[in-house]
Amino acid sequence: MDGLQVTALVLAAVATVVGVAAFARGVVVIVRTVRTGRPLPGRWSPVGPRLTNLVREVLGHGRFQQRPVVRVAHWLVMVSFPVLVVTLLTGYGQLVDPRYGLPLVGHWLPMEWAVEAFAWLGLLGIGALIVLRQRVRPRASQPEAEQRRSRFFGSNQVWAYVVEATVLLVVLAVLVLRGLEYALGVQDGEAWATAAHFPLTAWFGASWVPVAAGTLETAVVVVALVKILVSMTWFVVVGLAPTMGVAWHRFLAVVNVYARREVDGSPALGPLVPLRDPAGEALDLTAVEDLPDDAVLGVRAVEDLPWKGLLDVATCTECGRCQDQCPAWATGKPLSPKLLTLALRDQAAATAPYVRAARAAGASPEAAADPHLGVDLVASGVIDPDVLWACTMCGACVQQCPVDIEHVDTIVDIRRYQTLMESAFPAELGGTFTKLERRGNPWGLPARQRLEWAKGLEFDVPVVGVDVESAAEVDWLFWVGCAGAFEDRAKRTTRAVAELLHAAGVTFAVLGDGETCTGDPARRAGNELLYQTLAVQNVETLTEAGATRVVVTCAHCFNTLSREYPAMGGRYEVVHHTQLLDTLVREGRLRFAPGVGEDADGATVTYHDPCYLGRHNQVYSPPRDLLAAAGVTLAEMPRNRETSFCCGAGGARMWMEETIGERIGTVRAAEAVATGASAIATACPFCTVMLHDGVAAQARASAEADGSGAQGSGAGPAADGSTPDATGTHPTPGAATTGANAPAGPGAPAARGQVGVPEVADIAVLLRDRLTTD
Repeated sequence: MDGLQVTALVLAAVATVVGVAAFARGVVVIVRTVRTGRPLPGRWSPVGPRLTNLVREVLGHGRFQQRPVVRVAHWLVMVSFPVLVVTLLTGYGQLVDPRYGLPLVGHWLPMEWAVEAFAWLGLLGIGALIVLRQRVRPRASQPEAEQRRSRFFGSNQVWAYVVEATVLLVVLAVLVLRGLEYALGVQDGEAWATAAHFPLTAWFGASWVPVAAGTLETAVVVVALVKILVSMTWFVVVGLAPTMGVAWHRFLAVVNVYARREVDGSPALGPLVPLRDPAGEALDLTAVEDLPDDAVLGVRAVEDLPWKGLLDVATCTECGRCQDQCPAWATGKPLSPKLLTLALRDQAAATAPYVRAARAAGASPEAAADPHLGVDLVASGVIDPDVLWACTMCGACVQQCPVDIEHVDTIVDIRRYQTLMESAFPAELGGTFTKLERRGNPWGLPARQRLEWAKGLEFDVPVVGVDVESAAEVDWLFWVGCAGAFEDRAKRTTRAVAELLHAAGVTFAVLGDGETCTGDPARRAGNELLYQTLAVQNVETLTEAGATRVVVTCAHCFNTLSREYPAMGGRYEVVHHTQLLDTLVREGRLRFAPGVGEDADGATVTYHDPCYLGRHNQVYSPPRDLLAAAGVTLAEMPRNRETSFCCGAGGARMWMEETIGERIGTVRAAEAVATGASAIATACPFCTVMLHDGVAAQARASAEADGSGAQGSGAGPAADGSTPDATGTHPTPGAATTGANAPAGPGAPAARGQVGVPEVADIAVLLRDRLTTD
């Protein structure tokens, strides 16, 4: 060996020792941080299905479906990483002997083809990702409002550049080395120095054949050293920065995806995780008197998160796909699922050493008094209250996340602590909780009014326990829901569904005043005690009623009854009304004349996917099939199906003010109006309310912009004489409004808007208007 080789070997050895040590240190830090989280049973088994889903997710990159270019580019870079590790091992040997090749596989044709193919493909992949980042990254010269449109807003750009530069330099070094190896092989007359062994590098390696052998050997040593130093520098950087998710995710994502909440591989949507005790077991709050006096309900401090929650935040790649899809962020609110995740990650990294030290010291007074322990995430400012309560729990962040972070579960656990332990929730929710406790519905109206929707129907609606002894005597128990019983626009839907079922010859019965709110708004507001109380009551009622098959019109009731009540002992066959009506149409029991409502044949309708019907429960086709059966033209909004934009009512936001940024419902309504459709079809009463108000606000704003005032805007006085405010919301007659987002109650406009303003109505209402017996 000459002096250059000795120097290169020493540098490589030192760099390797330092790099591996630093990387190992990073692994230890991350593992220790994650282990400070609470136990979470059931995340390691069953092994078979979890491994199957892991392989499918990693190799298929299923979460990149809406981004095909990124999907391909990222897959190429990901696969090139382990394949090109072989060339790193070769590089060490080349420092000693520039002609070195690994035993057995060094000149094995399949390996050489794989190395060259993935080196070039990795180069193309990282090049595409670099170009993409440069195109969409926020720039300091831009106003903040414009910067926010970039999904990389708030991401650590320097870390991203380090990773991109590392990959770029390594793949370039691999390609250059292959060319040099070809040139040396040709000079030596080696049998393997052919285009067959160098299929993608011989074309430029041939130009180096005339170069002196000594020069080529020096080049091999230098390039091999550069490749090793670049790789080990990356190891050092990531090892010293265990919060560098953009680098660590390539290792942590494998574990995170394996330990996902749903064993079948679906996103962590639908039901919420149960409230758990420190041992990870679900808590029964109906026996609240049995809880210890010092019990902490929900997540107060970052160490109260389960270990999977801490692994989530460590795995975050800062890609911003969640932020890009979040309706709160898109409308100018401070909530970004990505930034919330990063705040929790940094807090976990900062406090983990103190948590570990305190636990090692036991329950000593010194440990208990440590100011780094039990830091209230909200009171300390780690998470701003406006961030916590802006979430609609639409699930777009969870559905988009490529590494399976469970944002919604974390947010609701933090809400639980704030609500149950601190009573720190938006003021409007206090009234909602009181109405749920006293009246069993968020409108606070008496139970005797739950059947008023049925007045004037041409047939009787049987009530279980009054007209029929048991729900087993009819085909379906019709769960009307609170909105369907008390909110005028939703009551139209209830009547329409009843009329359609009657026309199809389907027998059904209702519970009447025996119904109580399912508890969805209470649970998503963090009031798990109230939710469990309502759920237990409803399960007992349904059991006494003999209910086995339930049809619902509210997407939130649908999700709660079908996905959350099984944990409370209530297991039923639950269908959404669009699913049942679609079945009846397919069976030929319902037929419709072409057109919708007052429109002639060939009417155009746009459909809004409710989050809790579509994204949370994957019901996308039945509503569209029903519209097709009515002979209408469907004009899809740009954001539809899995990427549908929330109406703004989920996560108990229906009952809270919306005072920051634009109203989510108004933004969604503008998107619907822009399709030019004559009607906006919905499949959830909350969506109907929010989009109706949003369309009214749009019409009012357009009229004011035209200088014509509110007249003719479709946002005129309601049936009770009330006038919508600037946001298009009507106050509930006979009751004080709960603010700008107060859902309309009895007396809110139920009829179609004025000329030029699209009708907002449930699919059942639109279909009922076209029902034919021909």
